[in-house]
Amino acid sequence: MSKGGARHDVIVVGSGAGGGMAAYALAQEGLDVLMLESGRDYDPMTETPMFQLPGDAPLHGAATPDKEFGFYDATAGGGWEVPGEPYTVAEGSAFRWWRARMLGGRTNHWGRMSLRFGPDDFRGRSLDGLGADWPFGYDELAPWYDRVERLIGVFGAAEGIANSPDSPDGILLPPPRPRAFEQWMGMVMGRRHGIPVVPAHMAILTRPHGDRPQCLYATDCMRGCAIGANFQSTTVLIPPARDTGRLAIRTGAHVFEVAVDAGGRARGVRFIDRADGAIHEIGARAVILAASACESARILLQSRSPAFPDGLGNEQGQIGRNLMDTPSVSVAAQVPQLENLPAFHDEGVTLFHVYSPWWLTEQQRAGALGFARGCHIEFWGGRRLPEFDDMTAIAALAKPGTGAALHAEMRRLYGSIVYLSGRGEMIPNANSRCELDPDVKDRFGLPVLRFHWQWGAEELAQMAFMRGTLADVFRDMGANILTDCNRPIAEVMRPGGHVIHEAGTLRMAARAADGPVDRWGRVHTTPNLYVADAGLFPSMPCKNPTLTIMALAWRGAQHLAESLKRGEA
Repeated sequence: MSKGGARHDVIVVGSGAGGGMAAYALAQEGLDVLMLESGRDYDPMTETPMFQLPGDAPLHGAATPDKEFGFYDATAGGGWEVPGEPYTVAEGSAFRWWRARMLGGRTNHWGRMSLRFGPDDFRGRSLDGLGADWPFGYDELAPWYDRVERLIGVFGAAEGIANSPDSPDGILLPPPRPRAFEQWMGMVMGRRHGIPVVPAHMAILTRPHGDRPQCLYATDCMRGCAIGANFQSTTVLIPPARDTGRLAIRTGAHVFEVAVDAGGRARGVRFIDRADGAIHEIGARAVILAASACESARILLQSRSPAFPDGLGNEQGQIGRNLMDTPSVSVAAQVPQLENLPAFHDEGVTLFHVYSPWWLTEQQRAGALGFARGCHIEFWGGRRLPEFDDMTAIAALAKPGTGAALHAEMRRLYGSIVYLSGRGEMIPNANSRCELDPDVKDRFGLPVLRFHWQWGAEELAQMAFMRGTLADVFRDMGANILTDCNRPIAEVMRPGGHVIHEAGTLRMAARAADGPVDRWGRVHTTPNLYVADAGLFPSMPCKNPTLTIMALAWRGAQHLAESLKRGEA
C-alpha cells in the first residue's frame, strides 16, 4: 500500500449532489480539497447526445437488460448492476441498488424535481409518534435552501400550500406553462376532486442564469445537458470549484476505508485504484463522505480497527439501519378527451410541468385516512417526442388494421395515454437495513452490502389510498384504465431501491444512541469526519431528496470550514 502525496485540508468522497456541493463550498472558503470519485471522468458538455432523436438510437432508444432506462441513459459505467461489484439481498426481501460510478454521480441522470421539505417533515414523530424527528427544524435549513436554489436555478411558483414551503420572492425562475394534458387533468382533479395541481419545482433554467443559458426544450434532460441548462454537479458545482485552484479530482479511486489515528480521529482515506488495483492512502485534516446513503454506510462499516471493531461510528450498532426509499404506485389510462388533438409542440422539460402536493393534512390529523404522512402526485404523458415504448403502448390499443387505417389510429391515440404516479413517505422500520455480507466479496476482495427490506403497514395503506384516488380520477372522466387496480397493493408497489431515493442509513440525531451523526452531519465519535448524502435523513418525506442533500451538504461544509479555521476539527 502506498502512502504519500500532499496532505489536504479536506478529502471529499463522492462527486454528486452532496460531494459536489461540499467541494464547492469548501473551495470557496479557501480550503484545499481533494475529491475522490470511484467512477470514471465524465463531461456532459462533450459527451451528451443531446440533440439526437430516438430514431437515431438502437431500438429507437428502448430499454435493454443492461440499459434499463434506455439507450440514452446518461449513466457511464454503473447502473443497477456493476460488473464485479455485486450486492446481496436477504431471503424474503426485494431490493435493488443503483450506482452511478461516474463523475457527478446521480446528478447526471436524475429527474431534477426540487422540493423543499416542510416544517412538519422535520417533526413527524412529535406529530404522530412514528419514526424520528430531525435534530433541528425547517427554519434552520431554510436559508440553505435559499442559497442552493439561487445557485443552481429552480423554476416554480409560490402557492401557499401547507407543508410545501414557498421560496422567498425573487429566487424561483418562472415555470413553463402546463402541457395540454396537464391542463385537462388539472381541471378534473381540482374542480371535481379538490386535488391541487400546481407548477412543479425543477432544477432546470427557464431563463438565463449567470453564464448558463435557458433550456431549449430539445431532448431528454436525463441524458445530461450539453449547454448546462439543467443542474448537474459536473456543470454547476465542480467547474467553479476547480476554477478556484483549490480543488483536485481523482477519478477511478474506490474508497473503502476511513483511516484513523491513535486518538480515533480521521487522518485520511484508503482507496483502490481501479486502473491497476493498487491500494493507496491519502491524508487530510478532515474527511467528508458523500458516496450515497448505502455506499457511505459501507465505507464506515469497513473502517474497522481495534478501537472500532464494528466499524467507525458504529458503537451503537446504528450504521446501515433505518434504510428508506420512496413508496410508489402508478395508474395508467387512455383518456378519450385527449384523442385526435391537432398537431402542436408540447415538449417542454423532460418530466412534468405540474404536480400535486399533499392536500389532506387536516383530514389525516383528524384520523380520517387511516395512515400517517402525505403523498404527492406526478404526471406523465402528453404529445412528447415519440419513443419505442410509447408507440408500442398505443399500438396495443389501436383497432386492428394496416397501412393508412393503422396510421389514422395511431394519430387518434397519440398523446391520450396518461400516467399518474403517487409518491409517499416511508416510516423507517427494523426490517429495512443494510449490512456487510459475511461471505460474499467483490472483485477487490471487499465485503459487499447485504440488504434487508420490507414495506411497512403505513406505506401499504398510503399506496392503496393513492391507487384508489388515481383510479377514481380516471373513472370520473370516463377514461379507459389500463392498470389492474384489483391486485394486492404489495404486489404492485415498486420494490425497495427502485425509486433511487435511498436514505437514513446514517441518521442525524442529537444523541449517539439514536444515530451515528450529529446535527451538522459530523460523526459523533469522530469530530473531523462528516457525512453529506441522504444517509443523514431521519425521515424521507414524500419529496425528492436532492435539494435537501445539497442544503445539508452546504450547511455541513460551512460548519467544517469554520471548525478547521478555528483549529477545532
